[in-house]
Amino acid sequence: MTSGSKTPLAGVRILDLTHMLSGPYGAMILADLGAETIKVEPPQGEGTRKLLASDPSNSLDGFGAYFITLNRNKRSVAIDLKSEKGREVFYDLVRQADIVVSNFGVGVPERLKIDYESLSAINPRIITCTVTGFGSDGPRPKRPAFDQVAQATGGGMSITGPDRDHPVRSGIPIGDLGGGMFGVMGILAALYERERSGRGQHVDISMLDCQISMLNYMATMYFLSGEDPYPIGNSHFVHVPYNTFTTSDGFVVIAVITDNFWQNLKSVVSCPDFDDPKYDTQPGRWADRAMIEERLNAILKENTTAYWVEQLEAKRIPCAPVNRFSQALSDPQVVHRNMVVELKHPDGKSTRGPGNPIKLSRTPAEEFTPAPHVGQHTDGVLGGLLGYDEETIGRLRAEGAIA
Repeated sequence: MTSGSKTPLAGVRILDLTHMLSGPYGAMILADLGAETIKVEPPQGEGTRKLLASDPSNSLDGFGAYFITLNRNKRSVAIDLKSEKGREVFYDLVRQADIVVSNFGVGVPERLKIDYESLSAINPRIITCTVTGFGSDGPRPKRPAFDQVAQATGGGMSITGPDRDHPVRSGIPIGDLGGGMFGVMGILAALYERERSGRGQHVDISMLDCQISMLNYMATMYFLSGEDPYPIGNSHFVHVPYNTFTTSDGFVVIAVITDNFWQNLKSVVSCPDFDDPKYDTQPGRWADRAMIEERLNAILKENTTAYWVEQLEAKRIPCAPVNRFSQALSDPQVVHRNMVVELKHPDGKSTRGPGNPIKLSRTPAEEFTPAPHVGQHTDGVLGGLLGYDEETIGRLRAEGAIA
């Protein structure tokens, strides 16, 4: 590991070969936490650079929203890994690195000779991590996979939506993001284990595996009952009332998960039908859940979301407005937690985006450097880290090994 400052992962050096979303998101989290992250791109740049890059509403000086968000706190070195000389440059970087992260298709690292077996022969302490759709082994690991494919294959999509006939993917790309998050966990576990063994290892992350893991207790319920669950919209399969309700100007979520909450709810909304003693416990409410939610929805439509949230919170009833992005990203709690931060362009302009959700008391990580131009740091990294002189760098560039 390298020397560093007060960030939690200072001294850890990562070579980031990722593209699109799952891999870049995981590498972004590690970079946010202070790992020195060198983005190794092909000379033409990795594909995510093109996403929304020419969209006037969703780009900044040629950087689309994807790239400017996912590649903060990273430096870019442009290397042609398909060339032998470019690969030798990469191997020199591996000798100085702790982690190599990629999300190429299964078999690509082996073809490029940048897989764990190849790299551990160069640096036995290296940790490699691949994030793929279905993992590196099994009967069909080479199927192409993107976010919605993972969501569908993993079962979660079958319980999302209004009913059995209309499965819906999650609004955020949880298939991709889940792969990145579990990749971070695996890498940190491998780093911790390396402190004892002195050796690196490979972290094999399957987006499908991650989706299966997040089924959690619902998977156990299936094995116990033998019954496939189905979508029930925003309601709950146990608690009543537990749903999204319409107000005069929007929506509010109410989650009555105890009988005490029910009694408190009755003091907020005036409905004689709710006074029947059979509703004082969950079985009675569950039996008449359609009527309860219908009556409650009619009452809530009579006033605003803000009014009802204030009344419900005063009685300690779990509730929330259904915020639009504009509301969520301006929420005082979100702002206070530094979850909206400045995202800079390397040429000077800036926009805003989400911050780092991992808050540490002694080694905070709240600085964000701009996403880089292609190869912006090639000379600095090869000269400063590897000790290449100007003549060597110039020759490699002329030969097309670097850019």
